[in-house]
Amino acid sequence: MRDGFPTLQFRPESGNVDPDMQSLTSGGRRIEVEWFAASGGSAEIARGSSARPAVLLLHGADGLTYAEGYRLAARTIAASGYHIAFVHYLDRTGDRRVAYGRLQQDFPLWAESVRDAVEWLADQPDTDAQRLGIVGISLGAALAFTTAAVEPRVRAIVDYFGPLPDELARERPRLPPTLILHGGVDPIVPVSHARALERLLQEQGTPHEIRIYEGQGHALTDSAQLDAAARVTRFLGRHLQAASAEGATGFAGA
Repeated sequence: MRDGFPTLQFRPESGNVDPDMQSLTSGGRRIEVEWFAASGGSAEIARGSSARPAVLLLHGADGLTYAEGYRLAARTIAASGYHIAFVHYLDRTGDRRVAYGRLQQDFPLWAESVRDAVEWLADQPDTDAQRLGIVGISLGAALAFTTAAVEPRVRAIVDYFGPLPDELARERPRLPPTLILHGGVDPIVPVSHARALERLLQEQGTPHEIRIYEGQGHALTDSAQLDAAARVTRFLGRHLQAASAEGATGFAGA
């Protein structure tokens, strides 16, 4: 699974603020976390409490190869009112990018570290532990699904080109509200993965939205990228706002 450049659209007003470098411990290893504090957002997001919703940002198999792109994405989401934790989960295996020959054996270790990151995120000051989400790109989205299947504090997932892990396809666990964004001609993660995830969410009656971008591959460009960014903002606002996630509604978009 070889990933392209991270594909969230970046707003100029998101600025160029440096992250606060933090860390957590998972499996005896130090996992670096780049923390982007919430810097904006609507009255609905902030209503009733100083605690803000928070999101894990999980890169793809290229790891930190395009780190600045992920940082720009983190700044954009933070500017919409969310604390963002950009987790270097490959630190668990000492890699900068995925070693494909070890993908199957390393995946459970990364998944454990992402679960530990959820625990860490829930404990951060000024973070609302009842309003946590994950934005995952490709491999990061697969880790998001695996984590949310066993971690009820994850209330929303944004899936960019994510493969549905075989184990989850068999076990069919209940997932939280999910936004599926996928290229129609993705040569790395076929669009069939998006459709399989859509069927699972439909069967369970889980709020979800899906957008398949015809002619787009394992990265979004031009108007598709802009459209996806707008959908991410709306989706996170709908499912991680002050109202309880159980009361939120969703739809299967076109």
